Amino acid sequence: MLPVECAGCRERRPGLRHGVCPRCVAILHDLRPGPVRPDPAPPGLPPCVALGPYAGPLREVLLAYKDHGRHGLARPLGALLAEVVAAAVDPARPVLLVPVPDTAAAARARYGDHLGRLAGHCARRLRTAGWAVRVHRPLVARPRADSVTLDSAGRAAAAQAAFRVRPRRAAPPAGSAAVVLLDDIVTTGATLAAVAGALRATDRSPTVAAVLAATRKRRPS
Repeated sequence: MLPVECAGCRERRPGLRHGVCPRCVAILHDLRPGPVRPDPAPPGLPPCVALGPYAGPLREVLLAYKDHGRHGLARPLGALLAEVVAAAVDPARPVLLVPVPDTAAAARARYGDHLGRLAGHCARRLRTAGWAVRVHRPLVARPRADSVTLDSAGRAAAAQAAFRVRPRRAAPPAGSAAVVLLDDIVTTGATLAAVAGALRATDRSPTVAAVLAATRKRRPS
């Protein structure tokens, strides 16, 4: 059965667009990408740009997509991610999109590579707007603990050595492309820093990381 609830507000509303009601669509479209930085930031973390905070309809749509099998949300989320890339990179440069790879276990749990799908829709949206874009997958993820259960120190430890270069994928593509890391959420930045470090080993340093949402650090009261 097709979902009848809006992925953004979990209410049954008419006029769903790719699973999201008009009200939540308007809220998502009103978000504007901006720079974000975890505090403290891990060494090697590239500049980061996020569509918005991990809250409200954006959080709910991401959860519905990742954890509840709402794969039809990949298209609108990919389009939103394209807006982040467009805000982060000079449009005159070719762009190389590098999605953070999923572990095999995470891909099985989510019925596929969720970031790979987003990267594909993001690239198509940018190409339609006239950008020179390609998706590059030079890394694979080693098995590691679920970061949801870890604190900041645990995330950093798990991220170290979590990625390796695919055989025959180490050589960077020709040209002076801007290398853009793609992820859905940035929390501590440990995963993005680890991916950036692995990419530098291939002589392809990331220019920026583009993410959909950034968590807000809770300050002790």
